[in-house]
Amino acid sequence: MGSLIKIKDLSSRYDITSRTLRYYEDMGLITGSRNDENNYRMYDEDAVRRLEQILILRKLNIGIKDIQRIFNASGSGVVLEVLNKKVKNIDDEVALLYELKEIVLDFMHAIKQMNFADNSDIKLLYEKAKVIEMDLTNVNFSSKTPNINRLIEITDKLDKKTPDVMVVRVPKFKAITTGYHSWQELMNNGGASDQVWNHKKLFKNVVFECADFLKRRNDKFEWICAVNDDTTEADVAPTQLIMFEGGLYAMSVSIDGDMESIDKVENKIRLWLDSTNFEYDDSRDIMGHMAYNGKDIKKGLGYNQLQRFVPIKLKAGGQ
Repeated sequence: MGSLIKIKDLSSRYDITSRTLRYYEDMGLITGSRNDENNYRMYDEDAVRRLEQILILRKLNIGIKDIQRIFNASGSGVVLEVLNKKVKNIDDEVALLYELKEIVLDFMHAIKQMNFADNSDIKLLYEKAKVIEMDLTNVNFSSKTPNINRLIEITDKLDKKTPDVMVVRVPKFKAITTGYHSWQELMNNGGASDQVWNHKKLFKNVVFECADFLKRRNDKFEWICAVNDDTTEADVAPTQLIMFEGGLYAMSVSIDGDMESIDKVENKIRLWLDSTNFEYDDSRDIMGHMAYNGKDIKKGLGYNQLQRFVPIKLKAGGQ
């Protein structure tokens, strides 16, 4: 066997997070092993080469499911199919951008012809704006995906600005908790998560109609659910009752809730913090809330919407 590389060294070499590496493992794209002496996650040369292939495909915005298909297939047929689809998507985006450009130029031309001192011209400008609004609404972004999904994909690729971030004060509240567990322990049937959700009738919303939050600490997860103020230990046995301290959070949204989109949103929140008097508060955990009920909202959107709550505090000397 060739040389092995630690997970932290591999993530540093390729400028990706350890969580992303573990996500690739969970998806069956790479294989690692655990060193019995120091408990480090280790990767061999084959895993490193496979990771390089994954990163190249991700740079081309190839999705995880298509990467799985490529790795599971023999020959070049599947990868050519995927890349041909990507070329078609690029052509669609170019056509969309060209159409939007023509609409904006048409609008500019209309403005140049108008006299803003004339009330009738202002009315014509308003009517022109409404026509453009309808044009934008009715653009067929792609024949294969819903318009909103396509719009999200395009803006994600073309918009390099920081995301919309909302500063939220989460109030102090009484909650029941799973305690910290591995993801498997948390989500197994009859596991810690089920024990908490058995008390759903006691839940109450605390912010944005959120009653539950998933917290992360290193590789462990804790689910906390806000409950009515008069809830007692006896009401929630055998689960634990706690008081959640609350505090300030920077909140933004990731789409679909996979590790890559979560990392991307969290990194952009940190970039946003650089332009404010706030800083990341590492004494508290980042939290997530899946903002759909599995029935109407997700069905309407066609994707999951995960709210990310990053704990923040005023910088020293901040006003």
